Amino acid sequence: MRWLVRPDDGRTVRDVLARAGADPDAVAEGRVFVGARRVRRDRDPVQAGDVVTIAPTQAGEPAPACILARTGDLVAADKPAGIPTIPDHAGASHALVAAVARALGIDASRVHPTSRLDRDVSGVVILALTKAAAAILARARTEGTYERRYVAIAANAPEPERGAWRAPIGRARDPRLRAAGGRDAVAATTEYAVTARASAGEAMLAVSPVTGRTHQIRVHAADAGAPLLGDRAYGGPVRVTLPSGRVLEPGRIALHCARVVVPSEAGQPLVVLSPWPPELAALWSALGGNPDAWEGATSCVLP
Repeated sequence: MRWLVRPDDGRTVRDVLARAGADPDAVAEGRVFVGARRVRRDRDPVQAGDVVTIAPTQAGEPAPACILARTGDLVAADKPAGIPTIPDHAGASHALVAAVARALGIDASRVHPTSRLDRDVSGVVILALTKAAAAILARARTEGTYERRYVAIAANAPEPERGAWRAPIGRARDPRLRAAGGRDAVAATTEYAVTARASAGEAMLAVSPVTGRTHQIRVHAADAGAPLLGDRAYGGPVRVTLPSGRVLEPGRIALHCARVVVPSEAGQPLVVLSPWPPELAALWSALGGNPDAWEGATSCVLP
């Protein structure tokens, strides 16, 4: 629901929600916005001309978090495809940070994701429970000691089959998307290698982003002529017809963060692995790919 505030609608978000007949719990659930700003308190002021957006509730109970590891003030969680890392316009309770907070029995304000996976991407996310721990990992990213390995299934193999994509990434015409060489482009580097091929021509890629631009792997793969299966936004096929006539519809982006290595307070690097999601394993097998290819893509040396 969107509501254009009129002079007689009241002075606060609470007044507007009452006038609109909206769910009074929407603010607490993180589903109310004034313009692009999420409302934290229902007594926040509004003025005539503001646009208030009330997003619908998510169906069903929020999914529980899968905690992969915890050491000191760092937590590693396994994010499934289909949920955001942080709150979005649909609210806060279904986001990964909220699920982790519920699993740990703490307030979500204490959970700081040190990297973000797109909604339809799965895998390891490292979260810091203090600002000091978050700062340490921010420094690790700058120094190149925050290592991430993704495994992807591309529509075809890029040429050459291993190396580094270095196209700068900027904003696309759609402000939600990015483009190689787009507006206000900044440097971006992604190391990659083709580690296996399916009988239908699709390729399994081992990918490690050196920089951390929005949608970086997806943009670079598409720019290299190897868009990822299920990635409609960047030209990836959302439907594959096999020679047998069987039609495959991934239903998500074929990209998974399989391994993350970060410094830890204990002095030894924290190494976290996330298993290949069943839906991607089934997709790869249906394409005629070797099931053992996953391990090679997770562990091979790049570039």
